[in-house]
Amino acid sequence: MEALELEGVVKRFGDFTAVDDLSFAVAPGEVFGFLGGNGAGKTTSLRMVLDILRPDAGTISVMGHPPGRSASPDLGFLPEERGLYRSMTAIDTIIYLGRLKGMTAGAARREGMALLERFGLAEFARTSVEKLSKGMAQKVQLATAIVNKPRLLLLDEPFSGLDPVNQGLLEEVILGAARDGAAVVFSTHVMQHAERLCDRLLFLAHGRKQFEGTQDEARAALPIQLTLTSNRSPASLEGVAEARELAPRDHGWFDWEVQLQPGQDPGDLLERCTSTGFPLRRFEQRRASMHDVFLHIVGGAEARS
Repeated sequence: MEALELEGVVKRFGDFTAVDDLSFAVAPGEVFGFLGGNGAGKTTSLRMVLDILRPDAGTISVMGHPPGRSASPDLGFLPEERGLYRSMTAIDTIIYLGRLKGMTAGAARREGMALLERFGLAEFARTSVEKLSKGMAQKVQLATAIVNKPRLLLLDEPFSGLDPVNQGLLEEVILGAARDGAAVVFSTHVMQHAERLCDRLLFLAHGRKQFEGTQDEARAALPIQLTLTSNRSPASLEGVAEARELAPRDHGWFDWEVQLQPGQDPGDLLERCTSTGFPLRRFEQRRASMHDVFLHIVGGAEARS
C-alpha cells in the first residue's frame, strides 16, 4: 500500500487554478522531493493532504484512507510558517501536539524528552518557547512533527531559515525517518537538498506536474555535455551538436564545452576521437546538477505559459 496517493487532484480559488490535475504516489521508506518555485502549488497540495483544504476534483489517499482526523496518528507535519505557543515550555509543547496525534501524555513526554536530548535541548525542556533562540525553537517545532514517529512525514520548505548546523540535523532526521519505514515528502525550491536526499522527485510549475522520477531519469532530460581539451574545434566531429570555446590553455590548446546530439553516447565519441587521431588532453562528462535539470524542465514550462 502506498503511504500517499493523489489522483487527478484539482484545487481552484475563484478563477485561479492552484493545482491542476496532479497525480503521484509515495511509498513507505521513500524520500520524495516536491519541487517548484514560489507559487507553484506545493503548499496548497500539502494542505489538501492534511485536510486543511478540500480538492475541487480528484482523490487523495493517506495510508489507504481519505484525509481527515483519523490519519493524525500516522502523520507528521512541519509547516513553512513556523508557529508555537510562546508561553508554553518546550516539553509541554511537544506533549500537547503529541496528544493531538493520539499519544498518551506519558508516551509523548518520554519521546519528547528523548528528542530534546537528541537535539541538544534537554536542559531547556522546561524553558518557555519565548525564551528560546530561533534555532532552538525550530528544533522544538521539528520535534513536534516527529514525536509520534509518523508513517507519513510532510515537510513544507523545511530548510527555510535554518543555519547550516540545523540543516544538517534536519537532513539526518529525514534520512532516519525513511530508514525506519516512513514516507517523507518535502517541498523545496533549493535543489541541493533534494539532490542529497531524494529517491524520487516531482517538478511542479503553475500547479501542473512537469516531471516525476528518479534523479538519473531527470538528468536524462538534458542533452549530454562534455568538457574537452584540444587544439582543434570538436564542432565537426560526428555526433556533436554544439561546441563552445571556454578558455585558452597553452600552445594553442583550448577547453571546449561540447553538447552531444540526442541519442549519442560519450563513449562512441571518445572512440571516434581515438580512431581518427583527434587530439585530446581531456575528455570529461559533466554531471548535470538538479539545479540545471530544474531550470531546463521547469524553466521551459514557465516560458510556455
